[in-house]
Amino acid sequence: MVTLAMLGLLVALAVALPVWALSLPLRDASLADRIWSLLIAAPVLAYAWKSSLDPRCMLMLALLLAWAVRLAVYIGLRNWGHGEDRRYRAMRERHGPGFGLKSLYLVFGLQALLGWIVGWPVLAALAHPTPLAALDIAGALLATAGLATEAVADAQLARFRRGPHSEGAVMDRGLWAWSRHPNYFGEACVWWGLGVMALSAGGWAAAWSLVSPVMMTVLLLKVSGVSLLEQDIAERRPAYRDYAARTSAFIPWPPRRGPQQAS
Repeated sequence: MVTLAMLGLLVALAVALPVWALSLPLRDASLADRIWSLLIAAPVLAYAWKSSLDPRCMLMLALLLAWAVRLAVYIGLRNWGHGEDRRYRAMRERHGPGFGLKSLYLVFGLQALLGWIVGWPVLAALAHPTPLAALDIAGALLATAGLATEAVADAQLARFRRGPHSEGAVMDRGLWAWSRHPNYFGEACVWWGLGVMALSAGGWAAAWSLVSPVMMTVLLLKVSGVSLLEQDIAERRPAYRDYAARTSAFIPWPPRRGPQQAS
């Protein structure tokens, strides 16, 4: 399994390096976001190519590829023609003229490593081919629900942004009325669902693969997701403070009723 895992890491790096080279003349390190799903899916496809797939692994592969294709299309369309994302522009300013070279390891190399780790549940399941069990059904349902939640939330947000009154306004309808980041919650559910399926395959022997959903949840909450996006959003959208006061940050929950709502 170690050889297979190293193959996956090499595949992730082989995807990241040419895109990094392309980002230099374009001055657009946010290309890394567009290939994020590929950095996860490509190593898993390499595992599948080198292995015999049992029904569990075929189901996990189908769920992961559905997630990867949807996200790649969504991010590609969302970012088309907009240049470098403001988060990466801020990184470029912080690191000065040498950012192009530094982005090789700060952005593209790091994302290749993280993408490889995210795919570990499939790798663990491949190492423990056992019959499907009830836990697999629970994991698959959780991953499917997460994928649907993420897709619906992204579609609702995209429709809101295309509206005539979105400038400076806050999206607080649909799933966004119950969570400030329902797309991130759905994303976490996808990886926890696949992690549950890995546990169903190997039990405690596959518990190491839970590094994937744990890491993704921490990233979504504390690093590149909720924490990063909410650093300055209230300055750009003042109504966000009131929205944040009544709406769960992550797990969907009925909104709190303020004094005006209760009256």
